[in-house]
Amino acid sequence: MLKEKFLIAALIIFSINISVLAQNKVGTTSFQFLEVMTSARGTALGDSYGAVVDNSEAVFWNPAALTKVMNMDLSLGYTQWFFGISHYSFAAAYSVGNWGTIGLQGMYTNIGDIEVTSVDALGFVGDNYNPGLTGQVISPYQFVAGISYAKDLTDKFAFGLTAKYAREDLIVMSKGIICFDGGFTFNTGYRSIRLAASIRNFGPQIKYVNTSYPLPQTFNIGISGYLFSPGDALLMNIPGQSLLFTFDLTQPRDFNQQNSIGLEYSFEDLVFLRGGYKFNGDQQGVTAGLGLKYNKYRVDYSYTNYGAYLGNIHRFTIGFDL
Repeated sequence: MLKEKFLIAALIIFSINISVLAQNKVGTTSFQFLEVMTSARGTALGDSYGAVVDNSEAVFWNPAALTKVMNMDLSLGYTQWFFGISHYSFAAAYSVGNWGTIGLQGMYTNIGDIEVTSVDALGFVGDNYNPGLTGQVISPYQFVAGISYAKDLTDKFAFGLTAKYAREDLIVMSKGIICFDGGFTFNTGYRSIRLAASIRNFGPQIKYVNTSYPLPQTFNIGISGYLFSPGDALLMNIPGQSLLFTFDLTQPRDFNQQNSIGLEYSFEDLVFLRGGYKFNGDQQGVTAGLGLKYNKYRVDYSYTNYGAYLGNIHRFTIGFDL
């Protein structure tokens, strides 16, 4: 009981921090790729995934949720990002019984090949005009690799920690740092309501030339519950069908407080239809997606609209429970 009171106090502190740190400082953080989430299920729910995630993808959202993995779970993700950039992700979790759960993560950003231009190369070469191409091609990249540990403190509370190494190679300069994630999950015991809190990307500032920039640190608090399901529903119990409601309150370091909601309809735990919306999400608004689950295998897809100028983002995730 003492542990539960202590952790409830920790959740309240998280909430206070989110309110106090609310600010809009777009473009003031480094390593922006750390904010890209590659889970198709989580992004289809409008990023309101902190209190919902229950597999190896927890290494990216809230490491405490890794305790929901009963044996071993693997996930592979692909995100078609802006301007031809692609993100590839890997997540794994393995339960070691009473000792807790171990998680691994990796993400690689393929920025693509960029042709180098120079003012000195401008001009005509014979009858052909050269717009500045030097003939040199560069390939910047970014990646993250990390390890997580999670453990149940009581039958309701769990905590998790992640240590990860992130690196950005911009050709003319590269930087690598170690940063951390941490979180709690709380099963309230009332019907299907769950709470979660996490902090992501806690670490040192990144110095480029003579200027330092902080990491895109993010606080998150989430709540979820089934409106209807085969059992423990908030409204009614319906055999073979469920409707999950989830809400997250997020405070990024470089933007104002954001709220997101999501709904997931499931039929026979086989077919899933999802939708979500992020309030005050700058360009991000409506999200949608679907999922299929058969035996121990799952396939998920999500769509996110970023407005007329940035277009749409598509994500795919496959996973399986061993």
